[in-house]
Amino acid sequence: MSLFELFVIAVGLSMDAFAVAVCKGLSTGTVRFRHMMVTGLWFGLFQALMPLIGYLLGVSFASAIQSVDHWIAFILLSFIGVNMIREALSRNEDNEENALYSAAVMFPLAIATSIDALAVGVSFAFLNVEIIPAICFIGLCTFLLSAAGVKIGAVFGSRFKSKAEFAGGIILIAMGLKILLEHLGFIG
Repeated sequence: MSLFELFVIAVGLSMDAFAVAVCKGLSTGTVRFRHMMVTGLWFGLFQALMPLIGYLLGVSFASAIQSVDHWIAFILLSFIGVNMIREALSRNEDNEENALYSAAVMFPLAIATSIDALAVGVSFAFLNVEIIPAICFIGLCTFLLSAAGVKIGAVFGSRFKSKAEFAGGIILIAMGLKILLEHLGFIG
């Protein structure tokens, strides 16, 4: 596999994480460097870890993973999206924005945005890809795009926090629904 092909795969895998990172930035009042790093590290780590797991699982579990990955992503993204909408509609203004970056919030987001990378890891096993450089490249790409996504979201969301958080929740639910419908064959 060429470096360009790996780059295209890495960017493609990073897009879900980037979109969620933008939503995180939209729902954060003041983005700090720490917020960007936390998001980048969670998403980058999981985006590297999942292909490694997929690679190690190999062919024997590929069909089981592919048969449920869309449901897992849909459920996690919808749950998180509904919570974002609920928070946006809540009149409680003393929400602690650092809670948006807690492990309890970041862990399911990291799983939901990297579940497709598990299947990519299985395909890497078939293609005899050197897995360590590949997952490092994917993780780094996701880290950079996710960290930038938080800042990009904050730039657009600082004036419209509750509306942006509501929109972010809708986007997460829509992403989950899109993943589900694609895997069920309703969307090409």
